[in-house]
Amino acid sequence: MPESDSQKVNKSFEARPQIKQQTFDEIYGVPENFLEIEVRNPQTHGYSRKMYTDYEIICRTNIPAFKLKQSSVRRRYSDFEYFRDILERETTRVTIPSLPGKVFTNRFSDDVIEHRREGLERFLQIVAGHPLLQTGSKVLCSFIQDPQWDKNQWL
Repeated sequence: MPESDSQKVNKSFEARPQIKQQTFDEIYGVPENFLEIEVRNPQTHGYSRKMYTDYEIICRTNIPAFKLKQSSVRRRYSDFEYFRDILERETTRVTIPSLPGKVFTNRFSDDVIEHRREGLERFLQIVAGHPLLQTGSKVLCSFIQDPQWDKNQWL
């Protein structure tokens, strides 16, 4: 005996998966994996030809590859250059993004320092957020979290 239209409609509703309501904790709780990288608080040191600016790297995460849940370290632009070179040698499977360019005039002006800070933050967020680098890089976590990081141990 052929099915009526109402029987067909009822069967189509039965075939749909049940939609589960999310709990309050699922909506507002800590995400399963999170990684927040912030580059902030640039400070210029020295005088004359020995001046340089360093930046604070703040990391908050619950990703197991990172040893600390929260950390804060300071790095110079030249540290980022060494870090990027080490990453490129360490992996051939991931394209490492470029750093903000070198600046030769007015490099200690607020605008130049802020532009560089934004570029360094973007660079670190891309690199640290890459799943292959999180699990396969030996230098990544150390650069972001170790206050005693030394480029010479990686060269």
